[in-house]
Amino acid sequence: MIREEQKLALKYMLNLNEKVDAKLGPSESEPVWKLLIYDSFGQDIISPILNIKELRSCGITLHLKLHSDRDAIPDVPAIYFVTPSDDNINRICNDMRSHLYDQFFFNFITPISRQKLEDLASAALQASCSNSIRKVFDQYLNFISLEDDMFVLREHQSQAISYYAINKADTSEAEMHSTLDSITDGLFSVLATLSVVPIIRSPTGNAAELVAQKLYKKIKDNLQNMRSNLFPSTSDFSKQQNLSQQSNHSQQRFQPLSFQRPLLLILDRNIDLATPLHHTWTYQALIHDVLTLKLNQIRIVERTESGQRAKNYDLSTDDKIWQSHKGSPFPQVAEAVQEELDSFRAEEERLKSLKNTMGVSETGALEGNEENLDLISDTTARITSAVTSLPELLEKKKLIDMHTSIATEVLEEIKKRKLDVYFELEEKLLSRNSLSANERSPLELIEDQSAGSFNDKIRLLLINYICSNLTSQELADYERTLVNEGIDLSALKYIKRWKSITNSQLANQNQTSAISGGTRTVSMFSKLMNHGSQFVMEGVKNLVVKKHNLPVTRIVDNLMELKNSPELDEYLYLDPKILKANEDVNLVKNRTNFNEAIVFMIGGGNYIEYQNLMDYCKYKNTKTNNKKIIYGCTDLVNADQFLKQITRLGQEG
Repeated sequence: MIREEQKLALKYMLNLNEKVDAKLGPSESEPVWKLLIYDSFGQDIISPILNIKELRSCGITLHLKLHSDRDAIPDVPAIYFVTPSDDNINRICNDMRSHLYDQFFFNFITPISRQKLEDLASAALQASCSNSIRKVFDQYLNFISLEDDMFVLREHQSQAISYYAINKADTSEAEMHSTLDSITDGLFSVLATLSVVPIIRSPTGNAAELVAQKLYKKIKDNLQNMRSNLFPSTSDFSKQQNLSQQSNHSQQRFQPLSFQRPLLLILDRNIDLATPLHHTWTYQALIHDVLTLKLNQIRIVERTESGQRAKNYDLSTDDKIWQSHKGSPFPQVAEAVQEELDSFRAEEERLKSLKNTMGVSETGALEGNEENLDLISDTTARITSAVTSLPELLEKKKLIDMHTSIATEVLEEIKKRKLDVYFELEEKLLSRNSLSANERSPLELIEDQSAGSFNDKIRLLLINYICSNLTSQELADYERTLVNEGIDLSALKYIKRWKSITNSQLANQNQTSAISGGTRTVSMFSKLMNHGSQFVMEGVKNLVVKKHNLPVTRIVDNLMELKNSPELDEYLYLDPKILKANEDVNLVKNRTNFNEAIVFMIGGGNYIEYQNLMDYCKYKNTKTNNKKIIYGCTDLVNADQFLKQITRLGQEG
């Protein structure tokens, strides 16, 4: 969905913004060899979608950072993919003055302003290279597609649109407007890439409402502009247009998701602060929580005899293990990897058996009786098949080794920090299930010096505080214990303030449904944790994960299914295609339910919510409802990164 559409847009750009004929293969269509120049954001956009091999297939022989030292390369077109910032425009002007390339194709990630466009033209005239500028395009691609159905606006290092930036007390009005405009522009680009005009819903009284209003106006203005309409499939006059007739600043390449318009639900992170802090148990979310996962690349520091060595692993769409099990509970992933390994070994043994079948001796000599010579003829097809499958087999082994290494690192973190205990206890807190007599309380777990890091302990306290009505004495006991361990309680200070100003009724409702059900286990890690092997998952079948809907999923379900939900009746309803200002919204918004939705979280998203929405779609689709959901967020943060932001808010508050 979103990933594929953005990939097509990038390939269109790399083909010098000319239509790509998908019917022609590499042997039929010789690519034009080009250079690709990008800034840091452009690199972040491209790297999760196009690998080196795919860039080569698009004719990219060399890709370089804009602000790196670059030599002049004549006779090769240079494609720029950058944001139109002052620094980038100045560097581009220097490139033209230095005559680095004979042909310039400028592709701006976000629309370039008229003033900067004039600066670019002036620099080209002064450098006498105006004829070298072949095309200038606004690409509307300022978002990063991490999955087929998941996108982020920025990497989490960008503080401009983070939870902290939106909620800090000293944010000026100008800074807030800049942040909200940046979010709006990113969402607009997503919709333009998908070519859909959605129905916009959002809660009121927070950043989500402001973004929804800004986005509504931006889409409406674009629809009314006949010249630069980015949604041609939504208006009759433009259905006759083709790519060659569209302007440089408003190309539309794709068809919408379906004939039915989707729902765009814009939410604020403050509706649920427990989920981002929760210890999780699915493969992808666990990796993001305990390892370094950035732009679909995992970085693991391996211990060697000579010291330490960092190794990177790419999680690609061609990785069948990853695609099948990224949303599975971790023990099931370990079992699946073991099954893949057994399958590989069986295939390896089958290939080795061909040697004996052909009558090859240990020395490699052929035993020359007639029966063995006949066997050679009979096994020709098998040999051909084996040779053909060998590259695939080697690639399979590479993936198995990669996931074994990743899972082993995750397992070591689980054992070292006793994450199983935290996960199990938090599930019960979030679902308001009472603890059994032989189970440790949150305070007892926090007091355990051998269980968890400082962050694990404060995360457990925050979840307990959010989801429970702790007495002042109980809270004092927690605070005293954490202070004695040297743990900063600034995050708790912020959560106290957040809870006090949050609508109590809505807060209680979110807390009750935060995880409705939880997880039932029977000593789910008793054998695993005591086993000496680095990668043995015994006792996994005792784990029974109960399906549940997180607060975000519950809201999505109510709005897509048009369920009677009083707390959602006050949600904003905006339709950019409604031209009559006096049309009764209440009559319109309950006409039909939705099969497609884009769910966008302002203030940081996480893989826990993403996977919960995907599980919801799978459940609905088993009941003949063809639900499709795209999950997006301003930035993707794990629990430690989110905890750091609210700690900073507490310190400044």
